[in-house]
Amino acid sequence: MIDLRALREDPERLRASQRARGEDETVVGTLLDLDERRRSALTRFESLRAEQKSFGKSVSKAQGDERQALLARAKELAQQVKEAESEADRLAAELDSVLRVVPNVIEDDAPAGGEQDFVTIEHVGAVPTFDFEPKDHLALGEGLGAIDMERGAKVSGARFYYLTGVGARLQLALLNMAMDQAIESGFVPMYPPVLVKPDAMEGTGFLGAHAAEVYQLPQDDLYLVGTSEVPLAAYHMNEIIDELPRRYVGWSSCFRREAGSYGKDTRGIIRVHQFDKVEMFSYCDPADAHEEHLRLLEWEKEMLAKVELPYRVIDVAAGDLGSSAARKYDCEAWVPTQEAYREVTSTSNCTEFQARRLAVRHRDGNGRTQPVATLNGTLATTRWIVAILENHQQADGSVRVPKGLQRYLGLEVLEPVKR
Repeated sequence: MIDLRALREDPERLRASQRARGEDETVVGTLLDLDERRRSALTRFESLRAEQKSFGKSVSKAQGDERQALLARAKELAQQVKEAESEADRLAAELDSVLRVVPNVIEDDAPAGGEQDFVTIEHVGAVPTFDFEPKDHLALGEGLGAIDMERGAKVSGARFYYLTGVGARLQLALLNMAMDQAIESGFVPMYPPVLVKPDAMEGTGFLGAHAAEVYQLPQDDLYLVGTSEVPLAAYHMNEIIDELPRRYVGWSSCFRREAGSYGKDTRGIIRVHQFDKVEMFSYCDPADAHEEHLRLLEWEKEMLAKVELPYRVIDVAAGDLGSSAARKYDCEAWVPTQEAYREVTSTSNCTEFQARRLAVRHRDGNGRTQPVATLNGTLATTRWIVAILENHQQADGSVRVPKGLQRYLGLEVLEPVKR
């Protein structure tokens, strides 16, 4: 959630952020009004309580009619204290409920607008040209004995699949390579839980606009995560971190309902309900968050270079950031048969937004506890298989294995299987 002190000092910054996101900027006035009324009610409560404590000493010393009058006033004061406390609590709860639906304040130079208003930062690598008709990833995957959508649907329904044979091996090789790179860069490897409590899911901002995407188990009051960002962000929930930065890398299965995506990307494994992902997560001093964000992006680009994919980097527009992010960069790999770039990595700077909700703090130079900044970034995921197969395919249906993957996969070429 946003910083109320910063809001009081510069309300226009949140108004500008809301406009850039396409959100209601009148919420700023609502927050300021609730905050002022809450603080006023709290001051009144504390003043009355102090008077009540002082009054108690006078009652103990009084006698006769004076004592009776003072007792009556003490009773009246007690009721006023109770009412003032109730009012302060009510306003605090109302303020908190509004705060929890207000998205993070974007970085000042993040692009304004919606999904199509991103800014392209760079293109890396040349898109491939073929002297044959290229196949899409599903046709290639089926020919290689790597992807089985038909049995996935038979067993689990639409948007489920099996990775089989070299498909399973390719995913393991890719994710192991990502883990190795992260560990070499100083990240602590994690295999986190994929079922989390509501406070972890809400604290990371996934029960707001993204709630329809989340699988819930009501009987257990648990949620399936759509990214290991959630359990990694909640790892230090309600703690004070003694040393920053803290960098973790999590390998997990991820689950998404894909609500609202009916009819989109129904062929193959681009948009599915379950996939595996290696996710970087960083806790750092808020003053260092911008530079840490750029470091995460460079680590993502390093991985993409290893699998020899052409891609572009985009600066995601404010209206497409999600509630927690102040800035987000996506790397989108070229998919030849779609003649389009599709997202394969995303890195977000969530500043102090998640840490305030999850009560993750550190001690500043003066020994005071302050919220940390949290950042996340994808290092590899199942969707990469789409771009790897299509960009490295050969005329006979085989697929060249990028050099960086060869020692993990133990193969230089993926060959079609005989049926």
